[in-house]
Amino acid sequence: MKKEMRAVEEEVPLVVGLSALRPLSSFSSKQCSTASLFQRKFFPESSQSDWTSWKWQIQNSITDSKKLSEMFALTKDELDALNSGEVTLPFRITPYYASLLYGRESDYALRKTMIPLSDEFFTSFGESGDPLCEEHMSPVPNVVHRYPDRVLFLATEFCSSYCRYCTRHRVVGNKNELHRFSSKSWENGINYIASHPEIRDVLISGGDPLTMPDARIDYLLSRLRSIPHVEIIRIGTKVPAVLPQRITPKLVRMLKKYHPLFISIHFTHPDEMTLETSVACRALADAGIPLGSQTVLLKGVNDDSKVLTDLYHRLLMVRVRPYYLYQCDPVQGSSHFRTSVETGLRIIEQIRGFTSGYAVPTYVIDAPGGGGKIPILPDYYQGRDDNYVYLKNFEGKKYRYPDPVRTPSL
Repeated sequence: MKKEMRAVEEEVPLVVGLSALRPLSSFSSKQCSTASLFQRKFFPESSQSDWTSWKWQIQNSITDSKKLSEMFALTKDELDALNSGEVTLPFRITPYYASLLYGRESDYALRKTMIPLSDEFFTSFGESGDPLCEEHMSPVPNVVHRYPDRVLFLATEFCSSYCRYCTRHRVVGNKNELHRFSSKSWENGINYIASHPEIRDVLISGGDPLTMPDARIDYLLSRLRSIPHVEIIRIGTKVPAVLPQRITPKLVRMLKKYHPLFISIHFTHPDEMTLETSVACRALADAGIPLGSQTVLLKGVNDDSKVLTDLYHRLLMVRVRPYYLYQCDPVQGSSHFRTSVETGLRIIEQIRGFTSGYAVPTYVIDAPGGGGKIPILPDYYQGRDDNYVYLKNFEGKKYRYPDPVRTPSL
């Protein structure tokens, strides 16, 4: 009986009973009441234990326009996109994440990232299905070896919620011959890593690897950790933002067996920083897992320095370090999400120096054609002469640093 009780407790998400951890001023009571109203209205048969179960959240995810129309007043453009059959990326959103959108207008930031528009049907200049050329850098299925000492390991095609700007449209949510996420494909990938001693860092992504069952995650991590030259393992996920119920005590205890383990979390907007998400992040940090955020710069969603500064401050409060701010990849049908590069540079200029250095991510472009991540910085270096380097600070003021040119001794 005690064993059964313990098993049940380990599957209960950490947010249950931990509300005392939150600074009360950080979380809106309106947000909590909206989620409760949303559950009662659209899932009246569900209990609180259902709502806090990650498996229930996945099983009851919204995947069609009929159910979505009951929850939101969809625009004609949204309905046309959902019903057209032309959308290449499937639609899916967890009830939890849908509750964050409930009662908002059609131009609400997070709604834009989840509900398709007809803009997705158009391929604009420079766009392609695989802009980062991952397929050309894949020595075995589902492994991408772009950098000398590290690889990307695609573990699954499934996400609990699909972001409309996803760079892996060609993979996620679709079953195809090229990307079969089977035991055989995993073994081929693990064997490739084991046979290449230069690989010291493995990033597990997908899809979202934390949507897999505990046993499957455990197996993959144990196999990778058993390879002597693999020093660190990283997991890329959006689960704490869209499915925080997944972060259970059992999962956390299993993950901490495989240190050094790092987790990069995809965050988009400060409204994702709910009580549930904050508790999930704190639990992972308490397990000794370094957490970083990766945010895609999106037009009309987060292309504002105040919005991003708010997000980054909230992330630091739950021990997530802002890591990358990505220029949106030119994947097919994404032009309505992409800002100009100048917009990104301006935002970094408006953040750097005006807040903690820990709150300033590196702005990068993942170069089309497989060039990898290239940092893009505002022009702080202004040039030099024989004696000084000339600099511009965050306020636009000019300074000089003594750095005389050394004449080679004869």
